[in-house]
Amino acid sequence: MQLRIGPDELVIRGLYETLSIVNDVLIGLIFLIGSFLFFSDATMVAGTWLFVAGSVLMLVRPCIRLTRRIHLQRINPALSPETSRDF
Repeated sequence: MQLRIGPDELVIRGLYETLSIVNDVLIGLIFLIGSFLFFSDATMVAGTWLFVAGSVLMLVRPCIRLTRRIHLQRINPALSPETSRDF
């Protein structure tokens, strides 16, 4: 079996993987901080807004994956994006 991956494709894969990791870390931090803010009535509204922001970031993740698939398909239409690692 022979696998050919161009340097552009590797850069693109790395970029989208990094974006996905950063997004996941932000989701975790936002939900963690929001959870702590729920311990006090004075900060509950801020905690609620952090939960909303975390939920929006959860929607960003599939957008990153979809954009990555489209980008890879454009640079190499012969390559099936399903064979690549999804994150």
